Amino acid sequence: MPGMEHFLYEKRGAIAIMTFNRPEARNCFTPEMVDALYACFADFNQDPALRVAVFRSTGDKAWSAGGDLETLIPAINSGRFKINADPTKRVYSDIFKPIITAVNGFATLELILGADMCVASKNASFALGEVKWGMIPAGGSHIRLPRAVPWNMAMELVLTGRPISAQRAYEVGLVNRLVDTPAEAFEEAMKLAEVVAENAPLAVQTAKEVMVRAADMEPGFVLENALFQKVSRSEDAQEGPRAYKERRKPVFTGR
Repeated sequence: MPGMEHFLYEKRGAIAIMTFNRPEARNCFTPEMVDALYACFADFNQDPALRVAVFRSTGDKAWSAGGDLETLIPAINSGRFKINADPTKRVYSDIFKPIITAVNGFATLELILGADMCVASKNASFALGEVKWGMIPAGGSHIRLPRAVPWNMAMELVLTGRPISAQRAYEVGLVNRLVDTPAEAFEEAMKLAEVVAENAPLAVQTAKEVMVRAADMEPGFVLENALFQKVSRSEDAQEGPRAYKERRKPVFTGR
């Protein structure tokens, strides 16, 4: 499958390991990588031998800086590519097997908020930078983030687009474990995964399903999707990626 060289998939016993593998581009994901991600998580969800997933990255600069502004974002804004075919769903929102992220370097919060636990190294930082490029996050962050942190912290992250440190993310509850190095982040995530994998799989998956469904996020996903479509067709949403490609500061007009 195209994109698999940049999105690796490995099975170690009951644990699936997903890896962003495009460090030269800060692990920004292309349309092909998104397709590979969905295919790998579908396999993880369907394989009865797999109980937990650990999601990590290669390189030390970024876990993932988000959607590639030269390929993915223009394709989404033009309507050529859709991440959310079902407006009631977001990535992994209907997967009830646990997902643990092992984060080092800069990380967009979109894919981390959809997971269940996060281990981060001290060099990590977290952000939702879409407003800097004329867009809004479309991966469920408007719904998930205010459930994960206090309202004013969620607003700061969404409205400023500025990153917070791993220490600050740990203090506000976005990070479960804070460790010194990227290698330790993966090791600690694997330890957590092994503990979860030892428990009764039906009980674990049902416990997660109850919590996810009780949160009733699907109406929020529908609203987010509708308003994202509006923003993505704006002049500002075209200007942001164009400015990034031309290596200049974007000039927004509010249209």
